[in-house]
Amino acid sequence: MDVRQLEYFLAVVDHGSVSKAAMALYLAQPSLSQAIRSLERDLGQTLFHRIGRRLVLTEAGRVLIEPARQVVRGLENARASVESVAGLAVGRVEIAAMPSQAVEPLARMIQAFVERHPGMSVSVRAAFTATAVIDQVRGGQAEVGLLAATDLPVASGVTLEPIGRQRFVLIAPADGPFAAGSTVRTEDLAGQRLIVGQPGTGMRRVVDEIRASGVELTQVVETEFREAILPLVLGGVGIAVLADSWAPLARRAGALVLELDPPRYLHLALVRREQLTPTADAFLTAAREL
Repeated sequence: MDVRQLEYFLAVVDHGSVSKAAMALYLAQPSLSQAIRSLERDLGQTLFHRIGRRLVLTEAGRVLIEPARQVVRGLENARASVESVAGLAVGRVEIAAMPSQAVEPLARMIQAFVERHPGMSVSVRAAFTATAVIDQVRGGQAEVGLLAATDLPVASGVTLEPIGRQRFVLIAPADGPFAAGSTVRTEDLAGQRLIVGQPGTGMRRVVDEIRASGVELTQVVETEFREAILPLVLGGVGIAVLADSWAPLARRAGALVLELDPPRYLHLALVRREQLTPTADAFLTAAREL
């Protein structure tokens, strides 16, 4: 077993098929298939069930994923550490972030990082819940994470650094039920049509808590795509509760951004593993200074 075989195995896992993984690796499909079979022989275990053209992970394949990522990440760590002796001229950091926090504060963090290290590049991976961010960092898919939750989780294998909070606001159309500049009380939402995120998100939890308090709401749209919410609000489909990271964009688009009473907040945290590449460490330094 060698590192390249593990890289090929993870590519098949991440892309869902040998053909897609081969395209991503710029490798001939038969060569990739042979490498996977060689890895299976070395381990003495079948890693994938082959069902027609589909590959389904076996139990052995599932338990290999996290240690394989650790090995690959460790090699990248070693290479990056040696290269950093000559200075941080080039490098790449992979970040897992939730959608609203990718708007703010991640955008400012990246800006500060690339201004300080113009040769660096950043890859942002989407994660829709705090648990998904932690899983990506713990599993080695990302080195750093940015999450938000109404209550910060306790997680093993990673370190969470609280960095502040975001307030929830109500986004409504200008010709909607609320006046510009007003503060919307929980009871004022009775009978309103809401656009909500999927279960497990902070915005969904706020709506569920309001509904649990006895306020009757009509859930008209549930979506995983935050970028769809503002057009739906402007189109008169409903109103939405979002983190205030969306407020500048909503105001520019012509929507009202209103405060909620009582106020509700998301707590933000950076997530990291113990061993970091110099590039990831430099990103965290820039992020903390903000």
